[in-house]
Amino acid sequence: MRVIRKYANRRLYDTQQSRYVTLEDLRRLIIEEEPFRVEDAKSGEDLTRTILLSIIIEQEQADSEAEVFSNDLLAQLIRVYDMTSPLPLSRYLEQGTQLMLEQQKRMQSQWKQAMRNTPLEFMRELAEENMRFWQKTLNQPGSIDESEGANQSVEESPNDNKPTS
Repeated sequence: MRVIRKYANRRLYDTQQSRYVTLEDLRRLIIEEEPFRVEDAKSGEDLTRTILLSIIIEQEQADSEAEVFSNDLLAQLIRVYDMTSPLPLSRYLEQGTQLMLEQQKRMQSQWKQAMRNTPLEFMRELAEENMRFWQKTLNQPGSIDESEGANQSVEESPNDNKPTS
């Protein structure tokens, strides 16, 4: 697992690549499903959750059209923290989000499959298959040479050059 150290000056240091990184770099690691852990450089305390929340805040502020957390949803989440016995919301959200991501990947895969098998693509695949067949057939030993064989069979025909009666 990649270790990222957070220093007092708020800079993040990737120990694997020996370079400073940004929240955007960490966001890319998440998208690429590269596991990492963020720890305080002095104490070793795990700060991963705090950094992940920072990445979400940055994304929410960067693009208002891509908002995931509306004001109402955020208010409801805050109310969950105030419940006497909080719901197992974390597990529910994790499982629901995982299911949604898996379904999205399946839909994208099926869409790509459907687009690949358009009638034109099917015809192209058939044409390529036919070309491979004919190339293989014509290149086999013992096959008739395309020009000489065709000319010989016509020239040696028994009915050629005979007067008709």
